[in-house]
Amino acid sequence: MNISRRKLLASTALLGTLAQLKHAAFAKAVADTGLKDHYQKDFLIGTAVSSASLAENDSKMLGLIAREFNSITAENAMKWGPIRPTLDNWQWELADKFVDFGTRNKMHIVGHTLVWHSQVPDSVFFDEKGKPLNKKALLKVMEEHVTTLMERYKGRIPAWDVVNEAIEDDGQWRQSPWYKATGTDYIARAFQLAHEIDPKAHLMYNDYNMAMPGKRAGVVAMLKEFKKKGVPIHGVGLQGHVGMEHPELAELEASIVAYAEQGVRVHITELDVDVLPSVWGITGADVATRFQYRPEIDPYINGLTAEAEEALSERYVALFKIFLKHRDKIDRVTLWGVSDNLSWLNDFPVPGRTNYPLLFDRELKPKAAYFRLLDLKR
Repeated sequence: MNISRRKLLASTALLGTLAQLKHAAFAKAVADTGLKDHYQKDFLIGTAVSSASLAENDSKMLGLIAREFNSITAENAMKWGPIRPTLDNWQWELADKFVDFGTRNKMHIVGHTLVWHSQVPDSVFFDEKGKPLNKKALLKVMEEHVTTLMERYKGRIPAWDVVNEAIEDDGQWRQSPWYKATGTDYIARAFQLAHEIDPKAHLMYNDYNMAMPGKRAGVVAMLKEFKKKGVPIHGVGLQGHVGMEHPELAELEASIVAYAEQGVRVHITELDVDVLPSVWGITGADVATRFQYRPEIDPYINGLTAEAEEALSERYVALFKIFLKHRDKIDRVTLWGVSDNLSWLNDFPVPGRTNYPLLFDRELKPKAAYFRLLDLKR
C-alpha cells in the first residue's frame, strides 16, 4: 500500500473516530440533561402530554418528558369534550394526573383549552329541542365552564389557552356557534372572566396557520380592538403545525414580529413537521377535515429515507434559527407530542398514514433532528 493510500485510510479512520466521539458526547448529553437545558436561556421547551400516557401511567414516556421538557400542555385531557362530556358530568381523572405530573416535576403547565368550537358536546350550543341557545344562555354556560375549570387549578396552572381558533385563514371571524350567538363578545368575556378568576395567570389566544398574511392581519386587528377595550390578552400562540415547505419562513418571522409589536408575548404552541405529501395545498389544522387514503400519499410506511430524514432535520433547524433570533419575543416552544407513534398526524388529515413529525422515533429514541437542535446550542 502506498503512503498516500495509508494517509487516506488513517484520515478516514480518524474522522470516523471523531464522529463516534461526537455521538457519544451527544448521547451523554441526552442521558444527563435534556433539550430544555440546552435552551434554558432562550425559552421554555414544551410538549403535549397524551391522554394515553396519563391513563396508562407510562413511566418510560413520562420519564422522557420530565427529562427533555420544562413545559407541558394537555393534548386532549382538558378539552371540553373529554373533561366534560355532558353538562352535568366532569371527568377530572386525566386532567388531575396531568397537573400532578407537572407539579411534581416543577414544570410550567399550560391549560388547553377553555373555549373552542371543536370537540364540544352539542348540549353546550343547543337546548333539549335542538334549538341554538341565545347569547345570554350560551355565555352563561361558557362562564360556568371557565369558572369551574380554572378555580380547580388556580395557583397550579400559570398559563391558559383561553380562546382557540376563532379567526379564519382570510382574517374573517370563524362562523362558529359561539360567534353566531354572541359575535365577538364570547372572546372578550372569556378573557375578562379568566383574568378575574386568576389575575396572575398568563392568558393566550391560540390558532393555526398564523403565518398566513390574511390570518395575521385578522389577529392583529383583534388584538388592537380588544386592547382598546381593555381585554386582557397577554400572549398569542402560533400553532406550529407546519410542512416541509409551508409556511414560508419569511412569513413566519413576519408574524412573530407583528404579534409582538401588539404588546403580547409569543408562544410556538403545537410544533410538528408534516413530512408527508400535502393533500390540500397548505398545512392546516382544522380537525374536522379528512381525505381518503391513497398509497401514493403514504410513501414512508417502512421508515424515512436518509434524504427525507435530512430534510426533516434541516426544516427543524431553520425553524429554530428563527425562534432563537426572536428569543426576546418568544416565551415558549412546545412540540405537539413526544414521539412519532403518538402523533395525531398519523391520522390527520388522512387516516392510516405513517408520519414522522417529531423529535423522537417510535422507540422513543432521539432522531437526527434532535441532535441538530443540540448542535445549534453548542
